[in-house]
Amino acid sequence: MSTARAERLVNLVLCLLSTRQFLSAERIRATVPGYADAPTDEAFFRMFERDKSELRELGVPLETGRRSSFDTTDGYRIARHDYELGEIDLEPDEAAAVALAARLWDTPELSGAAHGALVKLRAAGVEVDESGGPVQPRVRAAEPAFGPILAAVQARRAVTFDHRRGGPTGEVVHRTVEPWGVVSWRGRWYLVGHDRDRDATRSFRLSRIIGPVTAIGPAGAIRVPDGIDLLGYVTRGVEPPPVIGAARIWAASGRAHGLRRIGRVVRPRMHADRPGDELELDLRSVQMVARWLAGHGPDVVVLDPPELAAAVRRSWAAAAAAHADHEEVRT
Repeated sequence: MSTARAERLVNLVLCLLSTRQFLSAERIRATVPGYADAPTDEAFFRMFERDKSELRELGVPLETGRRSSFDTTDGYRIARHDYELGEIDLEPDEAAAVALAARLWDTPELSGAAHGALVKLRAAGVEVDESGGPVQPRVRAAEPAFGPILAAVQARRAVTFDHRRGGPTGEVVHRTVEPWGVVSWRGRWYLVGHDRDRDATRSFRLSRIIGPVTAIGPAGAIRVPDGIDLLGYVTRGVEPPPVIGAARIWAASGRAHGLRRIGRVVRPRMHADRPGDELELDLRSVQMVARWLAGHGPDVVVLDPPELAAAVRRSWAAAAAAHADHEEVRT
């Protein structure tokens, strides 16, 4: 297949995926780059028929239909739900290759081209749907540490860097790490390797690396353990704990909006003559959920389980004791 034809087919697929309406052949001719080169109408229709056949042979679900009963000519579109890929299982090396390829979508060259294509479609009167396109970058590599870390992995050299624990106000700790690999999980990049300071396997989110990354030692000095599952190690450390049960709570009307977002409203319910709702929450940790609920004071009441209600009461008691100690110090 010639380069010009390949580009034309890609443009045709992008055009038909970017709209939910059926596009007539004439609209496609005026919109998709490459068709304007056809010297006559007959030449265009021959070219277009060949392209349609090519797409169908490639498995692209090309649909034919009309926008309304008043239209007299057929139009074309691609069924997005039939075209998008389902779940894909990749080997670790394959997943790494795909993740690295996804970095290209962050480059100004490709992002500019993609934006320019959408501008041309809208200018031609095509209704472009950008809410959930078939090709969207899910992985970004904007972290400054990505390049030096990846280079050290490839050279099998140890690295040193400053890493911030927890959130933006967490402690910054200097680390010396033998890097085994870089993986992506839920849009974030992680380094997995042997932490020499802790003498243990650890993962580090690249966005929390502060300042420069320095490679140390000779090339080829780092040995990656056989059979190490880098992505599995990251997901085990990042995934929330398993659900151990359900908690039922009462929340006053117009209160506890954060709990309402993560819970399920069972039914309206009165409590102590106050209107509200009975909610059900996934219970992963009694202590963690108790801390959430204790901050809402009388606007939230634990209905079940009893151990969660007791943990909330302990949190209140500890807060009251801390406040009393603080008042004593002030006086």
